[in-house]
Amino acid sequence: MAKGLIGKKLGMTQVFSPEGEMVPVTVIEAGPCLVTEVRTEEKDGYNALQLAFDKVKPAKLNKPERGIFDKLNAEPRKHLREFRDFDGDEYQPGDEINLEIFSEGELVNISGVSKGKGFSGNVERHNHATGPKTHGSRMYRAPGSIGSTDAARVFKGQELPGRMGHDQVKIKNLEIVSLRPDDNVILIKGSVPGPKKSILTIELSQ
Repeated sequence: MAKGLIGKKLGMTQVFSPEGEMVPVTVIEAGPCLVTEVRTEEKDGYNALQLAFDKVKPAKLNKPERGIFDKLNAEPRKHLREFRDFDGDEYQPGDEINLEIFSEGELVNISGVSKGKGFSGNVERHNHATGPKTHGSRMYRAPGSIGSTDAARVFKGQELPGRMGHDQVKIKNLEIVSLRPDDNVILIKGSVPGPKKSILTIELSQ
């Protein structure tokens, strides 16, 4: 069954493998996560766990959100995520899940919101080629023709300037380099979506 945690990106660094190879890693604070709901096939039509992460003052939550934790007599958490295909028989609301569910060397899928870049031109956003710089050309970074004449409108899906980044992104099959349960820290090989302090979901790759 699937395994997962909610985490917070702390930044990047590098470590050395036993063979002396330098490995770039992302440092993530992962868990402990509180089980707030257990979804079952009989009651909800699917199996899943709702997890909560990152303790917060009760005043920073609205009344329905506070009610979730009041029912469990637990400290409020800021972020809620649902993980499908968890084995609901193993957990009950109020249980905590930590890094013990993972092992070094396993592959995980990590989801997050990528860095927002604001409004960007077509050259940066879609990697278009630039126009000529010489002979008085004024079309160096402009989109140029977009093809439509008879329709007299812009067709959907044209690669034009616009908002770039701040999208939901999933990167699959990233290796767990190291687990540090005492600090609730996991080191993942390579980069993951989002800026520092962004919230991530970490799921075991199927």
